[in-house]
Amino acid sequence: MEKIDILSLTYDELQTSLVNIGEQKFRARQIYDWLHEKKLQEFSKMSNLSAQLKSKSEEKFWINSIKIQKRLVSDLDNTVKYLYRLSDGEQVETVLMEYKHGNSICISTQVGCKMGCKFCASTKAGYVRNLLPSEMLLQIYESERDSGRKINHVVLMGIGEPLDNFDNVIKFLRLLEEKPDMSLRHISLSTCGLVDRIYELAELKLGITLSVSLHAPTDELRSSVMPINNRYNISELMKACRYYFDTTGRRISYEFALIDGVNDNKETAESLIKLLKGQNCHVNLIPVNDIKDGVFSRSKSVESFKNMLCSGGLNATVRRTLGADISAACGQLRRDNQ
Repeated sequence: MEKIDILSLTYDELQTSLVNIGEQKFRARQIYDWLHEKKLQEFSKMSNLSAQLKSKSEEKFWINSIKIQKRLVSDLDNTVKYLYRLSDGEQVETVLMEYKHGNSICISTQVGCKMGCKFCASTKAGYVRNLLPSEMLLQIYESERDSGRKINHVVLMGIGEPLDNFDNVIKFLRLLEEKPDMSLRHISLSTCGLVDRIYELAELKLGITLSVSLHAPTDELRSSVMPINNRYNISELMKACRYYFDTTGRRISYEFALIDGVNDNKETAESLIKLLKGQNCHVNLIPVNDIKDGVFSRSKSVESFKNMLCSGGLNATVRRTLGADISAACGQLRRDNQ
């Protein structure tokens, strides 16, 4: 019999599993607290469980774990970048960032990525598999344990496309929803634009912020840097984003990585203003990261581009660059280590 990944179970699922092996419902709360509050990784050390229950648990469940493979700390702003080794030997990256409002963590949702965005290091190392809910959760738990910091905000913007791992990501969000110290309103999910999944996500009304990697205002330009646009064009994407806002009431955040000589000119700014005018949205401008073997360079016109958008009536800001001295953009550390 294949063992169950206990850290990927919601409280109700854990309760049902224990009842099925002849245990009382209250045992679920005991085990759940050991796993998610005390972060214990061995049934044998759960002191308020009987020897029989410990034995049953060992037979039915397994407790997933991840290990720190590499840890880089920025001298500039205390950003911490982790390369985590998963139980099967695969690696993912996690970035812990310090803000005035608290600590934010950027987690990975897949080992590698299929999407093929030309400016992204994550996709260059190749796609391997989806992450389990427990592996997403453990990036938070292990980063809190190692750093001693309490994490307040979670961003699904690391390695992988979250909506390409839809079921596991939703399960992960349900697990976060059960934690009394974590609100889903403090969760942001970034997607390159899987339109069908955006509609599904909207229907769940989870209260999370949807961040859409736009990066270009026209189909011709967007398709040249983001292959997903050949599957779902900008018109389809905009329709899905408007539906998400109308259904959830949550403002869309559009990510726009500025690439020197590609999408940082006046014509692009004017097209972007025309595309987004009238939407309740925010444009997050991101100076593109220089990556090894990359074909694009960081824009020199970030501030002027932002000013053009603001003059055109859009709410636009430049994302604060954190961990610049440790290459904190996801995908680079895993790729270099490989």
